[in-house]
Amino acid sequence: MAKAKVLLVGLVIGLLAGLWGGVNIGKGRPLLSNPLADTPVDQQLRDSGRSLVRESGDALEKTGEALKERASDESER
Repeated sequence: MAKAKVLLVGLVIGLLAGLWGGVNIGKGRPLLSNPLADTPVDQQLRDSGRSLVRESGDALEKTGEALKERASDESER
């Protein structure tokens, strides 16, 4: 019975520690930071700006490739 209690306590502590670290890793924060703290507004704006620039760059790249293909197809005719 004592081994079962130790096992249960170990599982609970491991679950809580894993959840703590997993939330921080998922939010892109240091491992031992507070997972319940809100991300500052300026950090949220920076992150969204970076993703916007990345997505728009990808869209421009795809458009450029499509234009190159169209131009090469037209020149072959």
